[in-house]
Amino acid sequence: MVIWRFEAIGTRWEIESADELSADSRAAVDAVIERFDREWSRFRPDSDVTRLAREGGMLASSDAGAMLDAYRELSDATAGAVNPLVGESLEALGYDASYSLTAGNPVIAPVDWTQRLRWTTGTAAVAHPALIDVGALGKGRLVDLVRDALSDVPGDLIVDAGGDLAVRGAGADGSGADGPGVRIGLEHPFDPSRAIGVATIRDQALCASAINRRAWGDGLHHVLDARTGMPVRTWAATWAIAPDAMTADAVATALFFDGGPELAARWGVEWVRMSTDGRAQRSPGCPVEIFTPTPTRSPR
Repeated sequence: MVIWRFEAIGTRWEIESADELSADSRAAVDAVIERFDREWSRFRPDSDVTRLAREGGMLASSDAGAMLDAYRELSDATAGAVNPLVGESLEALGYDASYSLTAGNPVIAPVDWTQRLRWTTGTAAVAHPALIDVGALGKGRLVDLVRDALSDVPGDLIVDAGGDLAVRGAGADGSGADGPGVRIGLEHPFDPSRAIGVATIRDQALCASAINRRAWGDGLHHVLDARTGMPVRTWAATWAIAPDAMTADAVATALFFDGGPELAARWGVEWVRMSTDGRAQRSPGCPVEIFTPTPTRSPR
């Protein structure tokens, strides 16, 4: 297998394929990432999301319907803890476009976000300025888009964006979905040199979220409860396995809150999560080998 490594959207990417990707394939990947980032990044001054935060209006995007429909389900499942208008809350704690990392007073995200933010299959619109943040599932969506852009590349394929990844086939030997699978370590949130377990992935996606990533100040990190504007405190890390990366990414976010396991069950997603006091929990059918003490199993 050949690995192409590059930086994009503030994270390190690795695309593993049977043969080296052609110049055309790499250009297709670059174009997909640039288009998504230009539309949805709140860190770019020239993005559509930044424009909507300044002046309101509409952005056109083929991702709007799929992502915002999923957000509505996430919000309902978590009693409003997940909300795409959490951008101002993140900025208030210092996770802003300039990465000031200087926290001010917490800001609660608008509870009526489905009234303020309207969308169709291909558009999203706000009548008044509002800062959209699709961090709960956006990277997973982009992983899926990159995988789809390489649909003509033969053989097995792994698209990995900083630990959020999609696997086509079953890994390096080209043996397809019946092969041994790709083994992926689940990084311990308090010790990156350790894994709490190993997942084996075949034609699936695995996404993770943890409070040690994008952390700053005195206990601040990027996983906020939109209802309080403050970082979550109960769960330290989550992992979700689904047929596509956007779904896995969305569930990995939902698992930080009450209602996450129930949403995962409805969507057919298997998962693992670790609490801030070191307890592990997983879904009843989760195909993950756990190294930590025997986890508690969450009922469906």
